[in-house]
Amino acid sequence: MLIKPVKRIRKNIAIPGDKSISHRAIILSSIADGESKIHNFLMGDDCLNTIKCFRKMGVPIEVNPENIFVKGVGLRGLKKPDEILDVGNSGTTFRLICGILAGQDFETTITGDNSIQGRPMDRIIRPLDQMGAKISGIDNRAPLKIQGSKLKAINYNMPVASAQVKSAILLASLYADSETTIVELEETRDHTERMLNYMGANIQQSGLSIISSPTKKLYAKDIHVPGDISSAAFFMVLGAITKDAEITIENVGLNPTRTGIIDVLKQMGAEIRVYNERILSGEPVANVTVSSSSLKGIEIGGGIIPRLIDEIPVIAVAAAFAEGVTVIRNAEELKIKESNRIKSVVTQLAKIGANIKGTEDGMIIHGTKELKGGKIECYGDHRIAMAFAIAGLVSEEGVTIDDPRCVNISFPNFFNILHGVVQNES
Repeated sequence: MLIKPVKRIRKNIAIPGDKSISHRAIILSSIADGESKIHNFLMGDDCLNTIKCFRKMGVPIEVNPENIFVKGVGLRGLKKPDEILDVGNSGTTFRLICGILAGQDFETTITGDNSIQGRPMDRIIRPLDQMGAKISGIDNRAPLKIQGSKLKAINYNMPVASAQVKSAILLASLYADSETTIVELEETRDHTERMLNYMGANIQQSGLSIISSPTKKLYAKDIHVPGDISSAAFFMVLGAITKDAEITIENVGLNPTRTGIIDVLKQMGAEIRVYNERILSGEPVANVTVSSSSLKGIEIGGGIIPRLIDEIPVIAVAAAFAEGVTVIRNAEELKIKESNRIKSVVTQLAKIGANIKGTEDGMIIHGTKELKGGKIECYGDHRIAMAFAIAGLVSEEGVTIDDPRCVNISFPNFFNILHGVVQNES
């Protein structure tokens, strides 16, 4: 697919529901009592795989174009699946479901595609094993066999900053015998804690310590999923680096553990306005307008990295159009995403004219304020494909993407929205 350059943009857009929250809405509604109604659910491949897994465990889930209806079976109502649970490409599904399976009274095997089978799972196996779960897999990789057990509470110091690992422990803690305490290295996205409390759990936080008490019941709720800020990030960057642009993204989730992209773009000099702020289903939501900006290079690292880890590919594109040098560090987690995103970004951005160099834990980008364009390989990685689509719109010759269909993982209508933005050109 060839993405051609664009010169001017004036557009209001709405983006699909947040991927992280959509996963959690299905997972928690499935083990709640009563029927939940989920609005603005992300119909991406990853989230649909979460639905498939819970259907296999006996949860009635009705999928409509507008809403999802989940008839929860309660904390103890899941059934042993007749077949292996296959999460496809979804690491979130895999890690979070493991937390729930650890507390069941049956044995399950869970797996995923080649990418999932290549990712390290010892980071969830270790704490769940301490809680009493019996988990086995060759080299601690998928497929994993999980024999559910009576779980005990633990005090766990997180060795990595990972919302998925934290969430797996939190979900297992629902079945533990007393209070579980988790201490984070850095603050990570807290969608699980927010939704658990919204549905009747007892999760307390003090600084980097999170205390979860066992619960007898979660209660079904109406859940409004905000627009995904990780998806909005592509259009934020587009608005900032296009010469004559103003893009408004409506109803974006602005959870403070996810707004690193806004903080970084503002620090780089982007013109960003946030307004119509409100709370929906426990999550902050607002509209975001981004206008053409003169960006400057900055250093990005430390505690902000977990708040923007998924946005680094498109931040690298913004850095290519900034004045000066941008340094991204402490981002080793990029190596175990759908692709090695440090290698993917550096290799492909250099191919289309960026002055970029990879490091062990990130990258260094010398802004040139221009990209020539060309053909890129996205390695089946949705965020690489979308980041380079944005690069194509502001390049000299356009960018050809080898596998545009991979965006269906998180943003199925990405190219339709992008086409609507381009059609607005004058």
